[in-house]
Amino acid sequence: MAERLASWVWIGAGALAGVAGIVNVVGFLGFQHQAITHLTGNTSLLGAALVSGDMRASLHLSGAIAAFVAGAMLSGLVIQDSTLRLGRRYGVVLTIESLLLLIAVPLFQRGQWLGPLCAATACGLQNAMATTYSGAVVRTSHVSGMFTDLGIMLGHALRGMPLARRRLGLCVLVITLFFAGGLGGAWLFAAVGYAALYLPAALTGITGIAYVLYRQRQRMSGAA
Repeated sequence: MAERLASWVWIGAGALAGVAGIVNVVGFLGFQHQAITHLTGNTSLLGAALVSGDMRASLHLSGAIAAFVAGAMLSGLVIQDSTLRLGRRYGVVLTIESLLLLIAVPLFQRGQWLGPLCAATACGLQNAMATTYSGAVVRTSHVSGMFTDLGIMLGHALRGMPLARRRLGLCVLVITLFFAGGLGGAWLFAAVGYAALYLPAALTGITGIAYVLYRQRQRMSGAA
């Protein structure tokens, strides 16, 4: 459960939710006005595009969905586990995500469809990292599940059932920082356009480096 999650998981979940909020709003405001991380909406749009015979939109949406899945698959290949625990190669995945976002910027600026594909792959990588740990689910690229969990817990509280305060805090943290990322991303997009993606690229790179340093410190502490 969330009570067992280490502090580094909380920090990472909040930071990555903010990253996803930025990437998603840039995709929505920019090229094709399509969300990057919102696969539920993109899947619905794909169905509508197929029915209307809009093959161009169908190909674009299919590509975005496939790219997200490919990113998740790559994360699974690198991490090789669904359990959040120190020692896994999260720094490698974060570095790849950072590079994909850096590559996406000039592609977006040129109006090339590879831009959103790179961004979707980056988000798939990120979301696959944040999975299950002792029954608690951490999701960072979308907040539908977090809002659902929040509603369930509030319903339990109204029934007088014990409130899982740390789980509630995790939901609020992810939702708040995803929203804050959207606000910041929209402001940056209005100011600098697709260069706004340099910020999440830097954040994921810094987080990856910080994780590597944290691992090294833990190893040194264990050896002492």
